[in-house]
Amino acid sequence: MLKAVSSPLLVILCLFAGRPLILAGESTASDGAEVPSAYADRSPVDLALSPDGQWLVTVNETSDSVTLIRTKDQVVVDEVLCGRHPADIEFCPDGQTVLVSGLWSGDITILKLVNGSLKRIGVIDVGFEPCGLAISPEGDRAYVGLVATGQVAELDLKQQSVLRRFDVGHWPRYLTLSADGSRLAVGCGGAGRIDVIDPVTGETLYDETLANGINLGHMIPSADGTYAYFTWMVYRTNPINVGNLRKGWLLASRIGRVRLDGSSYREAISLDVPGMAVADPHGIVISRDESRLVASAAGTHELLVYRLRDLPFVGVGGPGDLIDRRLRNDPDRFHRIEVGGRPMGLRMADDSGTVYVANYLRNSVQVVDLDSREVSAEIDLGGPTDTTLARRGMEIFHDGRRSLDQWYSCHSCHQFNGINCRPMDTMNDGTEMTLKTVLPLFDVSKTGPWTWHGWQNDLENAMHKSMTSTMLGRDPSDRDVSALLAYLDTLEAPPNPFRNSDGSLNAAARRGQQVFSSTKAGCANCHNGPQFTDGKIHDVGLGSDKDYYEGYNTPSLRGVYRKVRLLHTGRARSLERVVSDLHSPEVVTGQGRLTGQESADLIEYLKSL
Repeated sequence: MLKAVSSPLLVILCLFAGRPLILAGESTASDGAEVPSAYADRSPVDLALSPDGQWLVTVNETSDSVTLIRTKDQVVVDEVLCGRHPADIEFCPDGQTVLVSGLWSGDITILKLVNGSLKRIGVIDVGFEPCGLAISPEGDRAYVGLVATGQVAELDLKQQSVLRRFDVGHWPRYLTLSADGSRLAVGCGGAGRIDVIDPVTGETLYDETLANGINLGHMIPSADGTYAYFTWMVYRTNPINVGNLRKGWLLASRIGRVRLDGSSYREAISLDVPGMAVADPHGIVISRDESRLVASAAGTHELLVYRLRDLPFVGVGGPGDLIDRRLRNDPDRFHRIEVGGRPMGLRMADDSGTVYVANYLRNSVQVVDLDSREVSAEIDLGGPTDTTLARRGMEIFHDGRRSLDQWYSCHSCHQFNGINCRPMDTMNDGTEMTLKTVLPLFDVSKTGPWTWHGWQNDLENAMHKSMTSTMLGRDPSDRDVSALLAYLDTLEAPPNPFRNSDGSLNAAARRGQQVFSSTKAGCANCHNGPQFTDGKIHDVGLGSDKDYYEGYNTPSLRGVYRKVRLLHTGRARSLERVVSDLHSPEVVTGQGRLTGQESADLIEYLKSL
């Protein structure tokens, strides 16, 4: 694979490869837009294939860029900047227009393919962390999930505007539209369900709950519009021990499908092989002839290839905890292809035998031949020649093979470095089955002490304990721990989407700030400082006689808008219940109840933190 090298040699190699030379500080894009440094990690999270199969475009998370690749000779021909922390990318039916969602910038970038290069032709401001995209068959409408508000925005691509927003479940990261455009399936990861919507009315026709479902991945429809297929994981509330893990009773991986033509219980297959499980399934694709279904297992660095026509999907009462024996014992029905790195988004060529893989940690697109069952080529997107300590820590964080029998990674609980939608038992509080909500890792080095009870004062020790106790894996080396800590130090919290464009507070939030700091509410007594935590242990009457430790560590309120479970047990499902009931001034300070206006303003301020 060609990597960035010293400048003179890089010039020669890029010229021979037909690749544009991109150096730090240069503006080499054809439309004059700045482009990222050749020495920046690209970290592609997804890719799209043009309808004629001639072009691939990747969306690169850590360089905020889009890369254009010509498929016939597998050459990178252009790269342009897009929105911040891009999350998804799609070709429109015209084969020339490309949409990119900017999760952190809150926008959709519209690019045009012109004479073998990409030109920006518009930006639609949608706000609230846009992620997954789906485009109507006519190419005049697009739908995007807004993770922060639990909504889907409908976009008019001709007018480059937002037409409307409709409510769905929490965390609508990924979605898909049936081929005829009549049904929209939305994976609501924070609610653990799939919402099926009529795009004409915006009405949710029905939803299908995924019992114990977490970490919903990409979605794709069947050609006839009958099903939406998707990846996800399940978390079961059982004690962490070797027996439970090997039975698939802790964290396990699934591929599922829901009907788009009427409500029916979801169907699923289990992915995990005894002794060699599957971690963090993410991407999914179906061949044009519908003979194959392929999924990416990001945590175990592989593709999972299935014969689609006779996959043993099970509805009510299933699937089992481990892979169906008929799949395990028949390599024509199921096999694995090792690709390394962190495979994420997938696209299938029209030949039904070639899969393109966005490999995050390898800064590349891999070309996988399903017939030979190997990586036939790898297209370098650019990046540094040497791996930094923090990047090494990123590799460890996303490596399911660090756990016993490779069932799950750090990312499995801390999805996208943040939180999860279910309280979990991580054995960090000295007892079994006292479930706690997962705390985010953004700015974690600044919010000690750690754990809900605040007994942990050493992050290095915490890394060892997580790998050996929570993941039941081998003890990490000192260098591994240093790499993990270096990675955690790089984790920047996303910009808050509930603030004004200049970062200021709206009027309601400013009033809520006064309530927050008031003697009556007393929030600032504990939630103070830049991270809104005093780092002390308090008893606010929410404990249990099952707790091994007394009192609770004040959690940071940064990014509290993302949480779908609040307080240590997750018993509160909304900020409204926290401020008006379980953690109200009557309980905390004993100085009376907030008025309706005070509660509303306080919530507006909390969402802005």
